[in-house]
Amino acid sequence: MKDRIIKCFLVGWMGIFNACNYLDVVPDNIATIDNAFTNRTMAEKFLFTCYSYMPNHADYSSQAFLIGDEFWLNEEYPSALFTNIARGNQGVVSPYMNYWDGLNGGIKLFVAIRDCNTFLERMNGDIPGLYEWEKKRWVAEVKFLKAYYHYWLLRMYGPIPLIRENLPVSADVEEVLVQREPVDACFDYIVSLLDEAAPDLPLVLDNIATEMGRITQPIALAVIAKVLVESASPLFNGNTDYANFKRKKDGVQYFNQMYDHSKWEKAVAACRNAIDTCHTAGFALYHYELGFGEKLVPETVIEMSIRNSVTENNYTINQEVVWKNTNSLSSSGGVNNIEGLATPRVDPDKYGNQGTRSVLAPPLKIAEMFYTANGVPIDEDREWESSRKYAERYKIKNATEKDKYQVKEGKQTAILNFDREIRFYANLSFDGGLWFGLGRFDSDNQWVMNAKLGEHAGKIIRALYSCTGYFCKKLVGYRNVIVGETGTGYTVVGYAWPVIRLADLYLLYSEAINEAYGPEGAEDHDPYFWIDEVRKRAGLEGVVNSWDKYAKEALRTKPTTREGFRDIIQRERLIELANEGHRYWEIRRWKRAKELWHNQPIQGWDIDQNETNAYYRVRTLFTPQFTTKNYFWPIREHNLTVNPYLDQNTGW
Repeated sequence: MKDRIIKCFLVGWMGIFNACNYLDVVPDNIATIDNAFTNRTMAEKFLFTCYSYMPNHADYSSQAFLIGDEFWLNEEYPSALFTNIARGNQGVVSPYMNYWDGLNGGIKLFVAIRDCNTFLERMNGDIPGLYEWEKKRWVAEVKFLKAYYHYWLLRMYGPIPLIRENLPVSADVEEVLVQREPVDACFDYIVSLLDEAAPDLPLVLDNIATEMGRITQPIALAVIAKVLVESASPLFNGNTDYANFKRKKDGVQYFNQMYDHSKWEKAVAACRNAIDTCHTAGFALYHYELGFGEKLVPETVIEMSIRNSVTENNYTINQEVVWKNTNSLSSSGGVNNIEGLATPRVDPDKYGNQGTRSVLAPPLKIAEMFYTANGVPIDEDREWESSRKYAERYKIKNATEKDKYQVKEGKQTAILNFDREIRFYANLSFDGGLWFGLGRFDSDNQWVMNAKLGEHAGKIIRALYSCTGYFCKKLVGYRNVIVGETGTGYTVVGYAWPVIRLADLYLLYSEAINEAYGPEGAEDHDPYFWIDEVRKRAGLEGVVNSWDKYAKEALRTKPTTREGFRDIIQRERLIELANEGHRYWEIRRWKRAKELWHNQPIQGWDIDQNETNAYYRVRTLFTPQFTTKNYFWPIREHNLTVNPYLDQNTGW
C-alpha cells in the first residue's frame, strides 16, 4: 500500500515540479528544454512564460473581491467562485480558487515556480546575443517572480514548501516528499530573493509603451515592504491560535508563538527605503488636472484625483501607480470586465444597455466605513451625534443647494449619503447621487442616479442590478462611453491594475512606525506626516487636528495613543484602498476577521421598492460565518493522500 501511495505521489508531484511546460515558448517543432535557451530570442520567450503565471489582480472571479464584505452579487447573477467561499461553501475535496494545484479558478503557482527555477538554472550558461547586463536584469526579474509566487501561496495557505531549486528526475522518495516550512522561514526566503533581485532591476523603464508590467526596482522594494509588514502583523507574528499547529513528522512549530517587535522595526526601514526609491524614480501622489472643455468645482477635482489615481492610464500623468499589472488588460476576466460589472445604467435614454451590468454592489457597511466631511468616523463625529445624524442615518432628507455637487438638488436620499468625505463620493454612487464622466464633464451637469425599482439605474433587467443600492464608481474610467441610441454597447478605456500605489506605501509606513515606535515616532520617522499626505489629497485635515476639532470629547486624543492611532491607520487604509482588492487581505493580517465578518450581516437598501420610504429600509442579504479555520485555504485532500508528509491547515 505504501509503495502504491509513493508511486502515485511521484507521478503527481514530479509532474508538478519537473514536467516541462515550454511548448508555448519554443518553436512548434522543437520540444527540448535546451532549445529554449539557444539564443536571446528563445530565452526571452521563456522569461515571458515566467511572467505569464502572474495572477490577474483585476479578475473579480479569481481574486478576493467577493470573499469578504467589500462587494456582494445579487443571487440571480452567475456567481464567481469566490462567492462560494464568502457563503461558507469552501471544502477540502475540491477547494475554490486553488492556487496550490491550479484548479477551480486558481493558477498552478508551483508550476510557475518550477519554470522560474528552470530559467535561473539555464541562465548560468552563455546565451548567444544576450548582453551581460541584460542577463542580470532578466535573472533579477525572475527572482522577483519566484519570490512573489511564493508570497502569494504563503498569504493564502500559511506555511508552504519552499521550492529553492527543481528536483532532478533521479531524486529519491525522501527528497520528493516535500514538507511545509514554518512561516518565518517562508518570509525570510521570500525577502532574501527580493533582496537579491532589487539591485539589478532598473529604476525606471526605458520604454513604458513596450515594457509596462515588467518589474522595476521600486516594485521590488515596495513588495519587500509589504511582505515585511505582513510578517510583522498579528496573523503571522505570535499567533497563539495556531499553538498546536505543528509538523507531524518532527513537531516543528509552523507559527512562532512569541511576538517579535523587531519585525516592525525592519518593516519601518523597508517602507522608508521603498518610498525614497519611488520618489527618486519620479513617483508622486496623483492630482487631477482639468481636460479641454471640462468644468469642475474643487469638490469634483478632488473626487477625480481619487478615481483617476486608479483608472488614469496615461502613466506620464498618473505617476502614483508603482506596480501596474498589465495582465489586467486581457480581453476576458480583466479590467474591461470589472468596469462593466461596476457601471450602472446612468443614462435614462439608454436604459436597455447590458454592457453596463450594475452588479458589483458595495454593501451598506462599506458606505458606513467612510468618514464624515470632517474626516472622522460617522459614529465618532460629535456633530453627527448632537444633530442625531448618526442615530437617524437611515432616514431620508431632501438635498439642498449646498449638496448639489454630490446629491441631486431636490432629490430625497438617506441621511447617510449626505455630508460625507469626498472619497465616499469618489468610490460610491447611490439613488440620488451624481456621476461625473461617461460623456458628461461638467460639475453642474452630471448624471443623476435613479435606482429605485423600475428606474433606469434600478432593478429593471433580470440579474443586472445592484443588490444593495450602491454602485462602485472608483473602478470605472470616466472616459468610458455608452454607445448606440438605446445603449447597445459600452466602450471601455482600460487601465493596468494598480497592484501598489504610492498612497499604499505611505499608509504602510505610518502603520509600521506606529507599531514599532508609537505615534511619537522616532528620528526621521514621523507617522503623522505620511497619513496626513494621503488625507490632504482627499481634502481632509490631518488626523490630530481632525480628531481634536470634530471627534466626541472622549475621543479627541485618540491619535496620540498607539492603540487609537492603530485603529485610525487601519480605517484609513480600508478607505483609501477601498474597492481595489486589498480589504480582504488587510483584515486577515490584522486578525480582525472574526470581529468584522463573523455574524456581521451583508446589508443594503430594499431595492424591490419604488417608493422612497420603503426603498430606504435596511435589508439583510446574508450573514457570514467566520472561524479560525477560514484564515487560510485548505490543501486539497488528494495532496495529503499522495504526500503523507503534508499537514492540513487547522480546522479543515
